[in-house]
Amino acid sequence: MNPADSATLAINNARDVLIEVSHFIHAHPELGYEEYQSAEVVARAAERAGFAVEREIADLPTAFRAVKGHGRLHVALCAEYDALPDVGHACGHNIIAASSLGAAIGLAAVADELDLTVILLGTPSEEGGGGKIDLLRAGYFDDVHAAMMVHPWPSERLEATCLAVDHFDVRFTGKEAHASAAPWEGVNALDALTVAQVALALARQQFRPGDQVHGMVLDGGSAANIIPSHAVGRFMARSSTSERLGELRRRINACFEAGAVATGAHVEIEELGSAFSHMESDQEILAHYRRAAESLGRRFDLDDAHEAKPTISTDMANVSLVVPSIHPLLAIPTSGAVNHQPEFTAACITANADQAVLDGALALALTVVAVAEDTALRHRLEQRP
Repeated sequence: MNPADSATLAINNARDVLIEVSHFIHAHPELGYEEYQSAEVVARAAERAGFAVEREIADLPTAFRAVKGHGRLHVALCAEYDALPDVGHACGHNIIAASSLGAAIGLAAVADELDLTVILLGTPSEEGGGGKIDLLRAGYFDDVHAAMMVHPWPSERLEATCLAVDHFDVRFTGKEAHASAAPWEGVNALDALTVAQVALALARQQFRPGDQVHGMVLDGGSAANIIPSHAVGRFMARSSTSERLGELRRRINACFEAGAVATGAHVEIEELGSAFSHMESDQEILAHYRRAAESLGRRFDLDDAHEAKPTISTDMANVSLVVPSIHPLLAIPTSGAVNHQPEFTAACITANADQAVLDGALALALTVVAVAEDTALRHRLEQRP
């Protein structure tokens, strides 16, 4: 039996385990850095499959590293499993975790034959914190020659446009006063935030394509008849590259400073998690992925028609600037729903979602088999310092 067939057989034999893992994670949504049950169910499944598992790596309670094989080519499959507030797994991270686990199990069956070291990395808090960046800084990608994962999406795409992104809180501090009897004695922190938001809305007219800012109010006061002394907003800023994001942030920060100047409030900006970069997919690995996915019946009509790529942000982008990586989008039927909607959450636990788990695992495993057998590409990857 050739390596592709052996890997396929191992994944098909693990079908029930993979679906069970996907369903468990979906039923137990946990926010970033708090995915205790989800991380453990994936790590335990890898352990039962014969992987050596190291838990709580990089001082992160919900990160792990599972390894099988001792080959020269080191390939990392990234498993995400954090959920979103209120809407749970509306980005399909249950499918991501199960498909990466499945790919690792399939590749473990041929690790010796293909001279592979198979690494399954449990990467917490993709939705804002940046667990992969934590692992990158801690050296867990230092010996990796290629990294990959698939991400559920309403359509099949080889890659997205990954925008660099910052996450940050903005806090305005003013002074309470009676809103009717003596409003002039107060300093309205909510007004400061409102002025800033209006400034941002107007500034958007002159933003360059790809530049974005969006946010919400976390705290706007305690009662209507009390001048708000505190107001807090949570924001994200995105741009096409990290350099351009820095330029955009200077402009955005000036809008918050304007709110403070206009009202007399004090403003503080707190950065949250790590900044995500833009992504650079490895096109040779991606070409192997396309052939693998097409062999499973997947089609890339939108890519062939040169339709605009969807825009997303991910900490996998930071990995891609250091390690040759891919992050293709795996289609699941959603009846028109898009990621981060509750209808997408429901779509991630259907029979079609279960098939996506298997297809994702197979496509990733077959990609690695093809990469391992591609002499020139393998040589390039193994030369990575």
